[in-house]
Amino acid sequence: MLDLLFYGFLGVVVLYAVLFILIVAGDCDLYLQFSAKFGKKTSALKGKVVWITGASSGIGEHLAYELAKAGCKLCLSARREQELIRVKKECLLSGKIEEDDILVLPLDVLNFETHSSATQRLLEYFNKIDILVNNAGRSQRALFEETSVDVDREVLELNVLGVLSLTKQVLPHMLERKGGHIVVMSSLAGKLSAPISASYTGSKHAIQGWFSCLAVETFDRNIAVTLLCPGPVFSNFLETAFTGKPGEVLNVKMNSSEKRMSTARCAELCALAIANRLDEVWIALNPILLFAYAFQYFPNLARVYFKRAGLKQLMKIREGSV
Repeated sequence: MLDLLFYGFLGVVVLYAVLFILIVAGDCDLYLQFSAKFGKKTSALKGKVVWITGASSGIGEHLAYELAKAGCKLCLSARREQELIRVKKECLLSGKIEEDDILVLPLDVLNFETHSSATQRLLEYFNKIDILVNNAGRSQRALFEETSVDVDREVLELNVLGVLSLTKQVLPHMLERKGGHIVVMSSLAGKLSAPISASYTGSKHAIQGWFSCLAVETFDRNIAVTLLCPGPVFSNFLETAFTGKPGEVLNVKMNSSEKRMSTARCAELCALAIANRLDEVWIALNPILLFAYAFQYFPNLARVYFKRAGLKQLMKIREGSV
């Protein structure tokens, strides 16, 4: 009996040791690692109609390339039409799709009154929407006390209300078809505390709450909801970020020496998460990925560490300087 208990305990220790090694060596959570190795490939999305907002740059742009390679039919939306045309050309060069398989649909997510007509335009073109990827959004950098309430409002309108508005235009169509997939670009800032970004962090926590509720409400109606939570990724994110003052942008370029995930790799993992209809995924290099696990399973200890580490150290970790 004692031998059985000993080997059982040893087995548990070995299992947790293996899982810890996978987390430390990986660039995404264990569920996504498992799905990437044993689950569906991105090619399973072939023929699906996917609407991507914020498709003119960053993760949205590279996700378009991944889905084009998979053979998806794409609707590309953002404010800058010329950039969308550029992305479309790249999709046609690298993808397995034809000219008519991509619709360029300029859209400002903040113009809520245009969401209905944009949705109808897409439905007229493709007759259906299989997957909506709510990717449009902006970051924010400023201390809490230095951030105007007007900036808080702008961040919430873009990162939360704009996403909700567009989703509520698409969702009735999916419910009528008895199938669909809502994908939201959240952030690991929605899972842990990201200092000097309270407005952005608050918006992503809000996204997590709203769409977690939607996932429960629509589960038995064949509507999947996927929350994508990337950590630091190379993009133009800091160039367009809000500060603490209305109308001001941070305009900071990322340094190539920083420890960030490549945009292409992040998009690849996002596409795999979509193909496998995963509920929530964490995509980041360490130590950020370890922090996500700490906040998930040991939240009080993680908060104590964050408070004691100090802003300078946390910002170095966040921006990949250590």
